[in-house]
Amino acid sequence: MTRTDPGLRIAPLRPEHAEQVLAIYQLGLDEGQASFETTAPTWEAFDAAKLPAHRLVALSGDRVLGWAAVVPVSDRCAYAGVVEHSVYVHPDARGRGVGMALLNALLASTDAAGIWTVQSGVFPENTASLALHGRAGFRVVGTRERIGRHHGVWRDVVLVERRSPTIT
Repeated sequence: MTRTDPGLRIAPLRPEHAEQVLAIYQLGLDEGQASFETTAPTWEAFDAAKLPAHRLVALSGDRVLGWAAVVPVSDRCAYAGVVEHSVYVHPDARGRGVGMALLNALLASTDAAGIWTVQSGVFPENTASLALHGRAGFRVVGTRERIGRHHGVWRDVVLVERRSPTIT
């Protein structure tokens, strides 16, 4: 059972969080189960890619424990309500409800903005992420087999999505 950190608060991700956010991102990348990326981007690249209205941090005091953000899946108007999200939790903060708190807040934000589909690609070996997404109401759409190379090895990606219950 996951316990929720009583000092945990979710807040908008701001430039002053950049250093900690990118450090958490890099820690996740270094583990090899989070992304095809191997190096966290610069703050400028991160800031330019993520939708400003849907960026969150989990804080304990001034310490960032995790972050979540979305990017549009396409610039085509038909996909205006579809985003891809990322959620990263500092290894020291795992098992404390940080990921679920971030994901719940992110989904509330996207629902309120009229976004009808939130999706992500997860390596099948990342069972903790798949379980988190299942608890948050995501469904597995399917597995994209051998979709890309990561450290010279072909990797599968499980596509998960959550359709907004408030948008019909």
